[in-house]
Amino acid sequence: MEHAAAADTQPTVADDPQARALLQRAFDSTARWQPDFRGFSADLSVNTNGQVVSGTVTVKGPREVSVHLPDEAIQKWAQEQISMIAVHRAPRKFEESDGKHRLTMEAGEEHPLGRRLDIHGDGMQSFYRIKDNRITQINRKMPHVAFTINVEESSTTQEQKQLTTKYTVYYFAPKDGTLRNVESFTDTHVRVGASDLPAARRIISSEHGAVLVRTLTFTNHKLLA
Repeated sequence: MEHAAAADTQPTVADDPQARALLQRAFDSTARWQPDFRGFSADLSVNTNGQVVSGTVTVKGPREVSVHLPDEAIQKWAQEQISMIAVHRAPRKFEESDGKHRLTMEAGEEHPLGRRLDIHGDGMQSFYRIKDNRITQINRKMPHVAFTINVEESSTTQEQKQLTTKYTVYYFAPKDGTLRNVESFTDTHVRVGASDLPAARRIISSEHGAVLVRTLTFTNHKLLA
C-alpha cells in the first residue's frame, strides 16, 4: 500500500555502520522475485465471509497489476492487496530502499522481537526490530495513520531466503495512539519454475463492528514470457 510521507522533523544523526550492516543482512535474507522475473497470470477467487467471486489476475510488476472480477468493489480491494504483494516481492537493491537513509540502532537485544533500528529521513519516523537477521517488526507513522507490523512466521525458500507467511498489522490514530483496527495475514505460496508465487492469502479484520474474513486464492499460475 502506498502512503504519502510526512515531513521529517528528526534532527540530523550520523549513520551507524553496524546498523547498516545489520539491516543489509536482513534485507539480503528476504525472499524476492529474481531480477529477470517478468510476472505471472492466474485464476483468482475471492471469498468474503462465504460470498465467492471468481476471475483472473495478471501481475507484471508492483505498478502493473490487472484484476478482473465481476464485483467492482471487491475487484478494487483485490487489486490493492495483490499490488501490495508485488511491492514486497519485487526485486530491488538495498541502496535503493532503506539503505538510502541514515540508520542507527539502540544498544541491547533484550526485546523479544530484537534490537530496534531507526531509519532517519524517510518522513515516516520508521523503525524496525531485527532478530536473527530477520526484520521482525516494522513501525511507520503518517499524518492519517500509524501502524506496527509484527512478522510472526516465515518459510525458507529453495534459495535459503526467508518468505513471510504470517503477520499482523496494528493500525493506530497518529495523534493519540488509539487502536483503530487489526489485520491478521496468512499467506501460502507455490513454486512455479524459479519463482515462489502467491497461492492464497487470508485476512482477518474488523469492519462495522463485526469480524471480516477474506481469502484470495490463486490457481493455474502461468509465468509471463
